[in-house]
Amino acid sequence: MGAGSTSIKLIQLQEWIRGNVSICPHSMFIFDEMDKMHPELVNSMKPYLDFYNNLDGVSYRQAIFIFLSNAGGENIVQVALDFWKLGKERNEIQLKDLETALSLSVYNNKNSGFWHTSLIDKNLVDFFVPFLPLEYKHVIQCGLAEMARKGHFPSKNLVKRMANDLNYFPKVERVFSIQGCKIISSRLDFYI
Repeated sequence: MGAGSTSIKLIQLQEWIRGNVSICPHSMFIFDEMDKMHPELVNSMKPYLDFYNNLDGVSYRQAIFIFLSNAGGENIVQVALDFWKLGKERNEIQLKDLETALSLSVYNNKNSGFWHTSLIDKNLVDFFVPFLPLEYKHVIQCGLAEMARKGHFPSKNLVKRMANDLNYFPKVERVFSIQGCKIISSRLDFYI
């Protein structure tokens, strides 16, 4: 992205946020694939997340910003594997087990979108919500729910066949699915 292009996008993003919050103070903004967003665009949102009462007559205190990213995924997977190796259940993983590692991971990863951004540096992100890898039983649950959503009678045997054909890690133990729930819908079409 060129410098001129970045400047135009910064201004457009800031005007879009300001316009929406001016109309609705409880606006919610969801930014997907933050790992692909230019760090200058990410930094341009700092004033709206910082601790100002208002900027140019607009208060952003009630606005919600949600940033979705794959950054830090390796850390999440490692923590899940470490818990599994210790004989602990996935649901025993708590936010405190991941939060510091995630924060540092996204801040120091050049491909995260948050690389050396002021949002992380100034602690302006209130929560990191990790999406843990799915276990086999979760894949089954997703498959059954997806069959019902598509109007089919949920068949556990059919879903198990589909789930058994997915890739898992560690390779030998096959504990966690490499894919998430998104892929299950299209995969099920091959089995129905």
